[in-house]
Amino acid sequence: MQSWKCPNWILQHPAYLKMKNLEVEDAEQIHAAFLVYMNLTEVRHWKEVSCLKSEPLKLVLLEGKEKEGSATYSVLPLPAHRSLSHKNIRDVLERGFPMLLCAVAADSTLVYQRLSDGLVTPDPPAGPFLDVDRRQRRKRRQRRQAALNSD
Repeated sequence: MQSWKCPNWILQHPAYLKMKNLEVEDAEQIHAAFLVYMNLTEVRHWKEVSCLKSEPLKLVLLEGKEKEGSATYSVLPLPAHRSLSHKNIRDVLERGFPMLLCAVAADSTLVYQRLSDGLVTPDPPAGPFLDVDRRQRRKRRQRRQAALNSD
């Protein structure tokens, strides 16, 4: 029986090679950036995803669009155990694009967090949510009305 060895395909992928050529010294961050790149391009089907070196951070930064014609996002892939300072976030935001931070766990789980410059009003919740307080007040009012009618 012949033993067949499968080379690590990640190390030969064109996007990974491009990231390595950016001369970022942090191999763990390059690996995280590659996992995020694959998620954006193959799973989420983002358009025009590219990688570049963030000089101030000395990290790989991704840029891309969720769909054709939408805004370009800066995506900062970072291993989950790494910390990030306000200055680091400011350096990415100063590029002028909306920013996503992607925490990459050791098991390759990806968690995206949208970051912004300043406070942003949250979108109202979507779905079949009811105002519980209003519902409870209506029930109390109906009980009072029923009690008044029975007297």
